[in-house]
Amino acid sequence: MAGKPKADAKANANKNKSSTTGKDKDKSKSKSNAGTSAPDEGAGNGAGASKLKAATSINVRHILCEKHSKKEEAIAQLRAGVKFDDVARQFSEDKARQGGSLGWKLRGSLEASFEKAAFELEPSTTANPIYVEVKTGFGYHVVMVEGRK
Repeated sequence: MAGKPKADAKANANKNKSSTTGKDKDKSKSKSNAGTSAPDEGAGNGAGASKLKAATSINVRHILCEKHSKKEEAIAQLRAGVKFDDVARQFSEDKARQGGSLGWKLRGSLEASFEKAAFELEPSTTANPIYVEVKTGFGYHVVMVEGRK
């Protein structure tokens, strides 16, 4: 059983690295999603936010799912290499279904936990997204940033 958590952590690089079992993994994801301060743990390639310049606005995309299970399906598609915008069209349950684009958003214009996580992400492309999972009052979000100003 000692080998299983390492395999899970490696296979689930986009999930919280502190998980130790399947049950713990779900619990820790929910905790870290609520207002993650380390998007590199939930990000696609592990890039840290420490080298980012301060930004006043970001070009952001998201996938919004009411149910945790649907969000997990969307993340599985991203891990399988499907482009972020294609996954958003298929899984997102809000008006941003056109590829999940929310456009350019100023700091202070988004829900607090969503904004905190999004402004800490490095910009990436829809073909190779760096993303983070966030839980808000609207549901479960998978967030990526395409640009920063």
